Amino acid sequence: MYLSQIVDWKGNNWFRGSKVPAAHPNSRFCSPAKQCPIIDPAWEDPAGVPIDAILFGGRRPEGVPLIYQARNWQHGVFIGATMRSEATAAAEHKGKVIMHDPFAMRPFFGYNFGHYLDHWLNMAYTKNAKLPAIFHVNWFRKGPEGKFLWPGFGENSRVLDWILRRIDGEDIAQESAIGLLPKPGSINLQNLKDDVDMTELFRLPKSFWQKEVEDLKEYFDAQVGSDLPEVIAMELTRLSHNVNNL
Repeated sequence: MYLSQIVDWKGNNWFRGSKVPAAHPNSRFCSPAKQCPIIDPAWEDPAGVPIDAILFGGRRPEGVPLIYQARNWQHGVFIGATMRSEATAAAEHKGKVIMHDPFAMRPFFGYNFGHYLDHWLNMAYTKNAKLPAIFHVNWFRKGPEGKFLWPGFGENSRVLDWILRRIDGEDIAQESAIGLLPKPGSINLQNLKDDVDMTELFRLPKSFWQKEVEDLKEYFDAQVGSDLPEVIAMELTRLSHNVNNL
């Protein structure tokens, strides 16, 4: 049956061609997880589901590379705590400002952020725990001309391939000021139609990262204060030292 008229999310009649959207911008978050055709059958198992990797993703138009890996669990928690992202419809900010978005969860924190960090850090002391590897991805870095450097979409599977190979223990990562970056040539670009400037995509501008450190210090001082776990403060100090030596 063809429907020419529906009711929008505000309860008003909506017609094809209407100037107002039929759905709220965040409606993409409202689909039940069980409808995902490839979800693990044990996803609601009260005993838990093994997790090999956690990917944090921020929308950063400059400075932040396509992919990097945490050195260890504590560093991974720090990466989650220091996530920043260009504002989207999921947040209350207007315009393309860079907002602090720890764990991609900032609008949804329900209790003290410092205690939340302690909860993550304490997982390292759980008996027989096999902690996931932690990565940060950024599909949205732009070049000097304002165009995306990475083609995205289906090509993101190339980055996932690198992540899975890292989980399997392949020696395809190298140390950097911010974490473990892919070794040159370790991301499979075979048959990639787009000409990607991988050097620019992984470049770490010193001035950008120095400002990043200062913004993070200001954020932690204002929003977490004395509740900031010492481990996280130490990771920030390490990042500052590394960046100053770029």
